[in-house]
Amino acid sequence: MTDTIEAKTSNMETRSALPPEETERLGTEIVAALKTVFDPEIPADIYELGLIYKVDIKDDRTVDVEMTLTTPNCPAAGELPVASVPGVGLVNVNLVWDPAWTPDRMTDEARLVLNMW
Repeated sequence: MTDTIEAKTSNMETRSALPPEETERLGTEIVAALKTVFDPEIPADIYELGLIYKVDIKDDRTVDVEMTLTTPNCPAAGELPVASVPGVGLVNVNLVWDPAWTPDRMTDEARLVLNMW
């Protein structure tokens, strides 16, 4: 079983052997870690930009991250501090191009920073 954090939603499914408070803590701290990674060409973090499509927290504390980039050469690709979150095991990052990223995936916070209203 796994717990899944869908990007741009606050719904977390708890179908895990981990206690719900632990999966909530891990989810919150993983999102906080993702928010420390900024696209060097855009003054917003990768989470608020909508580049994180899915985060799965497995029963064994392995974390699978599905994400995309704004462009194929984006230098932010090499930086994911998820493994530094206490209690997280192995981190697997799956870079995907489908669906393609568009500005529609950005949060209101990113739109405000980029003045895209």
